Amino acid sequence: MRSANARFAIALLIGLAAFSCKKETDPRVPPSMSFKTGAGYTSSNDPVGPQDTLLIGVVIDRTEDPLTALNVSVAYDGGSSSTVHNEDLSGDHVEYDQQVITRDQSGSEKWIFSVIDRDGNITSRDLTLTVQ
Repeated sequence: MRSANARFAIALLIGLAAFSCKKETDPRVPPSMSFKTGAGYTSSNDPVGPQDTLLIGVVIDRTEDPLTALNVSVAYDGGSSSTVHNEDLSGDHVEYDQQVITRDQSGSEKWIFSVIDRDGNITSRDLTLTVQ
């Protein structure tokens, strides 16, 4: 009888231990990114002139995992995008400036900034420039 009680107590403890463990889940928080807004920076969707020289800057911060890559691409007139800058990153904070010279024809230019962290979380921000 004592052996049965001991086995029951052990089984009960194992059961309690198994069900009381809380499974941790990765919150998968993507990096934060914002456009620089100081003097000389373009930070919103704007009409611009042909062959206008602009500066677009981003500030990127780690939220959960280290930063690993930055990609800048552009899409013209709603077409597919092509990469104009790609770099590996390390660390918790990055500031990047992209000089943009608009085309010499009317249309739209969508500039897309994307950052990825070690877990594969991606944050993207974009600006659409309307060349007039």
